[in-house]
Amino acid sequence: MGKGPVFVFPGQGSQYVGMGKELAEKFTVAADTLAEADTVLGRPITRLCFEGPEEELARTEVTQPALLAVEVACLRVLLEQGVKPAAAAGHSLGEYAALVAAGSLTFADALRVVDRRGRLMAAACEHGKGGMAAVLGLDSRQVEEICRRVKAGLVEPANFNAPGQVVIAGEKEGLKEAAELAGKAGARRVVPLKVGGPFHSSLMEPAAEGLKGVLCEVEVADPRIPVVANVSADYIKGAGEIPTGLVEQVARPVRWEETIERLVQDGYGFFVEVGPGSVLSGLIRRIAPQVTVTRVEDPDTLNKTLALLREGM
Repeated sequence: MGKGPVFVFPGQGSQYVGMGKELAEKFTVAADTLAEADTVLGRPITRLCFEGPEEELARTEVTQPALLAVEVACLRVLLEQGVKPAAAAGHSLGEYAALVAAGSLTFADALRVVDRRGRLMAAACEHGKGGMAAVLGLDSRQVEEICRRVKAGLVEPANFNAPGQVVIAGEKEGLKEAAELAGKAGARRVVPLKVGGPFHSSLMEPAAEGLKGVLCEVEVADPRIPVVANVSADYIKGAGEIPTGLVEQVARPVRWEETIERLVQDGYGFFVEVGPGSVLSGLIRRIAPQVTVTRVEDPDTLNKTLALLREGM
């Protein structure tokens, strides 16, 4: 296993109705974490996680704090089982959970910031008619070139997720033209994503600006473990970098492929996706097929992960 497990935390789109329920029924620490989230937020986020409705849970301002709460519940169960991260990273929203895991943000502060972040991003989406789409089968340079050629509206790369998978974000007409150009360039498919708006593009600048004031109000500590940031795909060197990175992250691309490559290059070979779904597990297997990838979102996946760790893989 080399240096020990890297905890990776998923972002928006991984949520589903029922997330966290089985873990909370079996582990008091998970139930307590979700109850803490309800108290901090002043609304029943746990009920929405467990019961939905799906349309409500999918709203940006609900999804973001709900995902963070479930991810930290999973994290605390792992810690209670004696599994500690050797390093951490998170995809978009997941970066907040990574910073909680590293001791840079308290759970309560991360929740307050993410609650505001979700509202700011939802509000920014209302001003523009934008969206996102995954371009499959082209490399990042080809996608960047296509975005430059679009004339019908602003389109930018938003997530460099894995080889042959780049997500673009922008205005609806621009996305339509980008999809046509991608098809002509040999893309296997262009898949529109079910998200609330053009996240990680310059259309999110109003949300990024709004987030600055919120992050000024929270205490940030140096990370106790290595954390790779979305914006730089490099290690966070100290607490001073964190607010700037989180602000920039809202309107700039997530460099996930480079993030994983950096960790693998530095000798990390065991990755645990902490939180709902298996999106990051799939991406990591494509980026670095040689590493071990597992996940924890319920008692079953927890047991499998603990077994793998015992085997010393």
